[in-house]
Amino acid sequence: MIIRHRANPTRQRGVAAIEFAFVFLLGVLPLLLITLTGVLIFAAQQSLSLASAEGARAALQYGTVAQRQSNACYAAQRSMAWLLAFSGESANCGTPAAPGASYAPVAISAATPCPSNAAMKCITVVASFDYNTHPFVPGASALYGWLMKSNLSSSATVQLDLGT
Repeated sequence: MIIRHRANPTRQRGVAAIEFAFVFLLGVLPLLLITLTGVLIFAAQQSLSLASAEGARAALQYGTVAQRQSNACYAAQRSMAWLLAFSGESANCGTPAAPGASYAPVAISAATPCPSNAAMKCITVVASFDYNTHPFVPGASALYGWLMKSNLSSSATVQLDLGT
């Protein structure tokens, strides 16, 4: 005589919840973190674009070239304040960034001849964020490192009317 045991349905309770927890932790949660990191990188790039554009716009205010550079730096700094606070860095608007410096959150060029018209003077504002040093999600720089080989940055150039 063969005795067959029926599966006891009470022994199977909770298995679906445990399976869901494993699938969520190992499958869905990493995808959500990757998506969140991508959205934060996009927001950072948009903030940098806004900062460089606002800095260039502020450089159009009337004044000496040094005053225009200072205005541009402060405007860019205000527009990317959340990135500066996140990274713990500050844009030194008192002194312009040294030429050839490896990294500065905000860099304002001197009034140089414009590429399109050498008779006019232009100022370029560059806003940067070093994502490799300050990733939004720890460990995500290894994931996005192949995609972002350099700093996130944006630049804007404005042609000055120096009244000459």
